[in-house]
Amino acid sequence: MPVSRLHRLLLASTVAAITVATAGPAVAGEADVVNAAAEQRGDGTWRFSATVRHADAGWDHYADRWQVLAPDGTVLATRTLHHPHTNEQPFTRSLSGVEIPEGVDTVTIRARDSVHGHGGETVTVELR
Repeated sequence: MPVSRLHRLLLASTVAAITVATAGPAVAGEADVVNAAAEQRGDGTWRFSATVRHADAGWDHYADRWQVLAPDGTVLATRTLHHPHTNEQPFTRSLSGVEIPEGVDTVTIRARDSVHGHGGETVTVELR
C-alpha cells in the first residue's frame, strides 16, 4: 500500500513534535532561578531560598551554585550545590546567615551550571 504525501507529512510532523517535546531534559542548558524568597532573622541576617531548574545531566553538567547579588552586581552570598539533581527538578535550597549591607533594598538571585556558567533566568527579591 503506497504511503500518500499527506501521511508522510503527518508522520514527519508527529516525529518533530515528539523530538521537540522530549529534547529539554536530554539537553541541559543554562540554570534558571524560577522562584526565590527572603526572610530577615532576629539577628539582622537574612535567609534566602531559591528554586532552581536545570536539566542536570550528571557530574559533567549540573547546576552547581546560586548567588545573592546586590543591585551593583556585588556577590553577597553563594550557595554551593554539591551534587547533580538529575531526578529532582526543579529543586529548592536555602542559605542562612547572609548579611545585607545598609541601603540595599533588592537583591537578584542567579544560578550557575558547571558548563555554561551564569546566564539563565534570574529573580529579583525586595527586602524591605
